[in-house]
Amino acid sequence: MATPAGAPRTVVGLEIHVQLLTASKMFCGCAVSFGAPPNTLVCPVCLGLPGALPVLNRRAVDLGLRTALALGCRIHPRSQFHRKNYFYPDLPKNYQISQYEYAGHPPLATGGALEIVTEGARRLVRIRRVHLEEDTGRLVHAEGASGSLVDFNRSGVPLMEIVTEPDLRSPAEAREFLTALRRLLQFAEVSSGRMEEGTLRCDANVSLVGDDGVPGIRTEVKNMNSIRAVERALAYEVARQAEARRRGEAVVQETRHWDERRGVTFGSRSKEEAQDYRYFPEPDLVPLEVDEAWLERVRASLPELPAARRDRLMAAFGLGGADADRLTASPAMARFFEETVAAFPDARVVANWLVGEVAAYLNEHGTEIDAITLTPRRLADLLRLIEDGTLSGRLAKEILVAMIKDDLDAVAVVEARGLRQISDEAALGRIVEEVLAAHPGPVADVRAGKDRALGFLVGQVMKATGGRANPEAVNRLLRERVGS
Repeated sequence: MATPAGAPRTVVGLEIHVQLLTASKMFCGCAVSFGAPPNTLVCPVCLGLPGALPVLNRRAVDLGLRTALALGCRIHPRSQFHRKNYFYPDLPKNYQISQYEYAGHPPLATGGALEIVTEGARRLVRIRRVHLEEDTGRLVHAEGASGSLVDFNRSGVPLMEIVTEPDLRSPAEAREFLTALRRLLQFAEVSSGRMEEGTLRCDANVSLVGDDGVPGIRTEVKNMNSIRAVERALAYEVARQAEARRRGEAVVQETRHWDERRGVTFGSRSKEEAQDYRYFPEPDLVPLEVDEAWLERVRASLPELPAARRDRLMAAFGLGGADADRLTASPAMARFFEETVAAFPDARVVANWLVGEVAAYLNEHGTEIDAITLTPRRLADLLRLIEDGTLSGRLAKEILVAMIKDDLDAVAVVEARGLRQISDEAALGRIVEEVLAAHPGPVADVRAGKDRALGFLVGQVMKATGGRANPEAVNRLLRERVGS
């Protein structure tokens, strides 16, 4: 959205924490699993007990390198882990092992960019750095309890932090960037990207720049658990800062939290600077060295990324750009499309159903293609029933929903509900005659050239057959009988 003349310009930078798809934690052999009973996936290392020593997870480094390559970053051949010191109940060591561009030690990777589409134009959002670190535990605030509980299962889970330059100019652009990054991470098989499970978390830094070009005070916004929440929280914070400027009030550099229920941000603490964390090199880990042979192995392991998949689908199946974008919204959707086309070769029909009826169902129920019972084979079977005249398109839409809800094949739903399309012209002819006899007024209107009346008569035949009549046959028989 363009900034109105005289209005302050919005400046947003994002810090995205990505839980990596590893079987074990960053510095120990404890399993990574969502939903396990509290404090069951722990050991002396991730509990920070005295004398426990960390050992770096090579798979986590591979996934960090894969991401850096996908973003076009400069990968540093030598990087260093540091201790980031602060006290919080979910941090058992009272420090976090992390990487940071500090005291001449670079993080894993810097630079790079990711393309987004904004106002119909494509542009690049620069990446400041990509680095590795360990996650903290999780505080559980029980309703009505006098205190909080700590679950250390998440403590030590491998994280990758991706920090952008302050290149985003609106909450909508932040949403577009997060959507594009999530898609890239999923296609690269780096992370599940499930924000509801905490595998993708985002903090945002936002400030306003006035006509004088002087940057305003920056605030950090946390506690946003969906892409929609990021956009809403930033929109509120931009409006709050703009109103403060209008009133001549000071904007304080602080960390603010998003309250989803009330739709507001609220201040929680003053914002720390790098020196407040007293970074120093982690003495229990040697520097990380990545040679060219290691990089080549990671480069060779990179799966097909979204842009390449989009271009291939357009070239191979003659898809338009909009459909190709929707079909590559996730790797699961792209796989579903190609597997369905393998069973039902009309790619245009498959694409129409996936971006139309199937996508509508997913949006309505807030779910994804790999979380429902529909399979490529089942969708292909449904499309064949339309192709051979067994089903009308309207009935097929109803059957699709029943297939998903009841975990059934298309044929099973058709037979159980008696929904086979009526194409027998003798049977349809009898129903058409009954409808014409019952509605002489619309019949006269059709003969007078009023096509809307023909639509009424078609509707009456469809009603009489429970929507099972073949629409093309009904139209033809009505026109023959009426003589229009």
